[in-house]
Amino acid sequence: MSEPTGHLAALAATVLQPGFVGTTAPPWIRRWLGEGLGSVVLFARNVVDHAQVAELTAALRAERPDVIVAIDEEAGDVTRIESGRGSSRPGNFALGAVDDPELTEEVARDLGADLARLGVTLDYAPDADVNSNPANPVIGVRSFGADPELVARHTAAWIRGLQAGGVAACAKHFPGHGDTQIDSHHDLPLIGGGRARLDAVELAPFRAAVDAGAQAVMTGHLLVPALDPELPATLSSRILGGLLRDELGFSGVVITDAVEMRAVADRYGFAGAAVRALAAGADAICVGGERAGEEDARELRNAIVAAVISGELPEERLAEAAKRVGQLAEWTAAARAARTGADGLPADASPVGLAAARRALRVTPPTGVDALPLARAAYVVEFEPPRNIAIGAETPWGIGAPLSRLLPGTTTHRYAEPDVPADPVAGAGDRPVVLVVRDLHRHDWMRAAVRRVLAARPDAVVIELGVPELVVGAVHVATHGATRAAGLAAAELLTGVR
Repeated sequence: MSEPTGHLAALAATVLQPGFVGTTAPPWIRRWLGEGLGSVVLFARNVVDHAQVAELTAALRAERPDVIVAIDEEAGDVTRIESGRGSSRPGNFALGAVDDPELTEEVARDLGADLARLGVTLDYAPDADVNSNPANPVIGVRSFGADPELVARHTAAWIRGLQAGGVAACAKHFPGHGDTQIDSHHDLPLIGGGRARLDAVELAPFRAAVDAGAQAVMTGHLLVPALDPELPATLSSRILGGLLRDELGFSGVVITDAVEMRAVADRYGFAGAAVRALAAGADAICVGGERAGEEDARELRNAIVAAVISGELPEERLAEAAKRVGQLAEWTAAARAARTGADGLPADASPVGLAAARRALRVTPPTGVDALPLARAAYVVEFEPPRNIAIGAETPWGIGAPLSRLLPGTTTHRYAEPDVPADPVAGAGDRPVVLVVRDLHRHDWMRAAVRRVLAARPDAVVIELGVPELVVGAVHVATHGATRAAGLAAAELLTGVR
């Protein structure tokens, strides 16, 4: 078909939320903003530093003053705005461990204020999933925890804080990605259980999110037979319309999880999934984590227009979606206009975040603190699990770096599964040994290596940066996340130095 223009093309562009490659706005994005594009989303590849992001968002706003600038910033292990150095705030799991909703609200408000200063207006957060399955490979510490009521109260607090800071919140991944062992980036997860179980567990945080005034909800690419035995949530009118709109009373913007993810794209096609999502009740199509070129956005826009012309997608549904996106744009513009507080660029660290990370530390047994601080430079071994695809490969983590700054002479050795030596601490001598793990309970090879070390060095301190489902060692420290703030807080605990 020929390149679509006019009213339908503008409506189709309005509902897209594409990413792009580069640290400046490419010509095609600038041109599309003038042709109806309503939103863009930033990823780590678009971020160098605060000054560059502020310049980028100002350039986008120069093309369209009310453009929605989104980012996938959970302020935990999943960070984009601090992807090169790690988040200066603790993530959801750490905040859930503290279980102080006022603290959660304060941390989120602090983040919101920083994002607003950078020109970001929509955050794909918080993660409102209940991590009820400890084997979950993609949620884990991104969740506030396994207790639905705890997750609900912190989801609400996080939304209140972020939006008070001037940035729209987007609760995800509806109707709940916590009880699965499959990552929807790779395949279609199935969420079992009956409707009563879903009401009591998965849906509780989303009810709280709606009640807290969340401006957006992100769909999960999840098959939930109790709600729709045939279609993933993103493509299901029963779930998006019947449940989210009618039962939960949500009136904001429904945003899809990235439409190129294999859970939907492998089954329905890249463009087919986008059209089906809009027809089912989604208002905005997130795209561009992997498919980030103009040709990808054009493919979606053309497919949406063609679907309207063919009758597959009612024009009234597309117009409704575009109207909701416009209403969100109005909210973000009003929030920017109403902002009070510090101007200029954010600081490179968050005192609020570090204070929260310190509160999230848990030592087992509690008397284990008596073995600290370490008396001399440590021998640190960090065990590196396979990467969670939601976490940037470039995002640093660990205890060795901050510990070496506080305790000079500390050395660090990092091993992934194929590289673990028979004796990972052969060179330690009589130095204190610190073992750093992430989700020890999920990795057989890691558990075997830790057992070998503890048999030889029962005095080793174990630092768990993931979900502390398995507690081992004479002194075990759980940080409830692998953020920069968590690493520094743990290093302070080990050294007694702040």
